[in-house]
Amino acid sequence: MSKQHILVVDDEPDIRELIRDILIDEGFEVSVADCANQANEARRSRRPDLVLLDIWMPDLDGISLLKQWCDEGELSFPVIMISGHGNIETAVEATRLGAYDFLEKPLSMAKLLLTVQRALDSAKLQRENVNLRRQTVIEPIGRSKTLRALREQAQRIGKTDARVLVTGEPGTGKAVFARYIHQHSSRSGSPFVDVGVTSIANENAAVELFGREEGEQIYYGLLEQANGGTLLLTEIAEMDLSMQAKLIGAIESQSLLRVGGSEPVQFDVRIITANLSDLGEAVAKQRFREDLYYQLNVLPLHIPPLRDHPEDVSELLEYYVEHFVVSEGLSYRGFNTAAQNRLRNYGWPGNVRELKNLVQRLLILGGRGDVELQEVDLALGAVTVAASTESPVDFNLPLREARERFEKAYLEHQLELTKGSVGKLAQRTGMERTHLYRKMRALGINIKRGSAGDA
Repeated sequence: MSKQHILVVDDEPDIRELIRDILIDEGFEVSVADCANQANEARRSRRPDLVLLDIWMPDLDGISLLKQWCDEGELSFPVIMISGHGNIETAVEATRLGAYDFLEKPLSMAKLLLTVQRALDSAKLQRENVNLRRQTVIEPIGRSKTLRALREQAQRIGKTDARVLVTGEPGTGKAVFARYIHQHSSRSGSPFVDVGVTSIANENAAVELFGREEGEQIYYGLLEQANGGTLLLTEIAEMDLSMQAKLIGAIESQSLLRVGGSEPVQFDVRIITANLSDLGEAVAKQRFREDLYYQLNVLPLHIPPLRDHPEDVSELLEYYVEHFVVSEGLSYRGFNTAAQNRLRNYGWPGNVRELKNLVQRLLILGGRGDVELQEVDLALGAVTVAASTESPVDFNLPLREARERFEKAYLEHQLELTKGSVGKLAQRTGMERTHLYRKMRALGINIKRGSAGDA
């Protein structure tokens, strides 16, 4: 794993070299620059994890340089300003622009090291918070023999630095296992960057992956954003062939060339790729480069569908109930034994993702008390309707309106199945007929069509 890289920008040689030597002794990699121009060159050759930036320099002051970096977009690294001629206004301006802190000369080396560590820890925490918002589960859930074996395999993979190809049906949790591998690796303290290949337009793919240079402006691509850590590329089979050629070149040389750049940039990233199926078929059809396939498929990991380990359904249900209670403030509802048995025997075509969505739907639209078998059957019926038509529920609606829309769509669907017979509808739904008539009138459902079928 790469050491964290700090760029020291100061025009005083003695201070610059002293800071560099102390930081190297603390285990950091350090680059130095004595002016804004050198600082930009150093930043171009390698993305820093942190910058120590002096205010007064011969060509451009530190505040102006910081503003220049901010104008390129959000700072991708923390900046600590240092100055021997600081004042309150300068410190306020620096922090307004996005500097992490402001230190006055003469520097206390103990305070400097403490501030550096806090800035790096803060940047790490921000990355983790972003990743947690993107990724609900950070450990694969389940106690089955299948899940225990997969977790053990992922932990063994994590101890290596080899590239991994994760395969499995949609919704099985490929990204969860990729993150789990990262957490059990020596890179766990470094970035984990997750990107779907299909989310990158072909015309922008090179910029997104390798970055861009336009004069003094630098955009760091995904490989540099993940430097020292792990880059997960999902649906890798969708990558354009020309981009595949560029990626294989970058992997083999461990360097990249930004779009518009002239000098190669070294990087140290573990690449994990994920795909719905084995890439072998895409290779056979010449839609995926064979040399890249062998580079990526060093360690294969296949995630089985949920129907192959149904004994994990109960624990997944409990996990997602707790998740939505905490994250969305929904009322707690357990699943009774009959409901759990029904869900263990369900085929789960959408795998864990479908289970998660089902739990959310039941907590939002359901009543009080445990979820029972009848409610599960109704919800699974709604899944069938939603799969073939436009979804009857808008999750941005207030709870009452969302429930009414769902009930209306459900009852209309059941009326179609019973050919308009309210009597049969009452049997299918388990509702008393008088209550059912009132409910349908309240929802605006035409019930005259059912009279002929009730005989």
